[in-house]
Amino acid sequence: MTPSSSNPLRIGTRSSPLAMAQAEMTKAALIAAHGWDEAAVLLVPMLSSGDKVQDRPLAEIGGKALWTKELERALLDREIDIAVHSMKDVETVRAEAFRIAAMLPRADVRERLIGAESIAALPRGAKVGTSSPRRAAQLKALRPDIVTDSIRGNVATRLSKVASGEFDATLLAAAGLDRLGQSEIGVAIEAGQMLPAASQGSIGIDCLVERPEIAALLAPVNHQPTFDCVMAERAFLEALGGTCHSPVAAQAAWEGGAILLKAEILREDGSERQSGSIACTVGDSAAPAQLARQLLDTASPELRTLFEG
Repeated sequence: MTPSSSNPLRIGTRSSPLAMAQAEMTKAALIAAHGWDEAAVLLVPMLSSGDKVQDRPLAEIGGKALWTKELERALLDREIDIAVHSMKDVETVRAEAFRIAAMLPRADVRERLIGAESIAALPRGAKVGTSSPRRAAQLKALRPDIVTDSIRGNVATRLSKVASGEFDATLLAAAGLDRLGQSEIGVAIEAGQMLPAASQGSIGIDCLVERPEIAALLAPVNHQPTFDCVMAERAFLEALGGTCHSPVAAQAAWEGGAILLKAEILREDGSERQSGSIACTVGDSAAPAQLARQLLDTASPELRTLFEG
């Protein structure tokens, strides 16, 4: 396939402002890599089920698949050629028809706290809006007095709920704010204090396995260090098990010629946290699985239940 204005490469994306910004980044990367005309790449926005239902936590209404299933259907029906995802929204176990063929360079993996200068500075009994079991558990591990409640909607909606006083604070991914041109908002929370979600800050480009010609077009924009680290994090999640209700964090980074994978699992109320790290090689799934076993072996029966059914 040679994309052109009459036969463009069609990029499927959710229609939210952040998803559109990520799709535009992908389009720009492909055009720069191949020297294509602007008209050779077409964005195809879609409304996902996760975007339609905003009044309940994601884990209660179907989990991560709600962000991706419409795009996957469009790939299968050949309505689009590739799909752009926030990798932390992509299910760990997927149908064999799909392939994450490339990832863009990873952005800032940290959280940003909106509403206070630090977690310590939050007032006693502060109400923090988050629909993430991981963020809620990590906050409560640091500040058991904090009350968390579900907050859904796009970035603008969440910011408005803090501004109006409905919540004292919220946490948002730094990468998303940066991509929306809102880098000045919030205070960064270092990963040493709150380890991020697996794949946070990474953008994946999806295609059908049966279309190798599309994967070949994506190869020049793949950032291999990001790809290798994110795949190590995803291997850890797959070995760990669990659901969207399970509080878990993982971050892999290149250190000294190897991938160092750090991870933690928590009880929902933050009363128990099991952490560890392991060195991995590229494409190694055994080491991430070993780390998952170590954390589960040291966990209480109550914590293990969150990951073993």
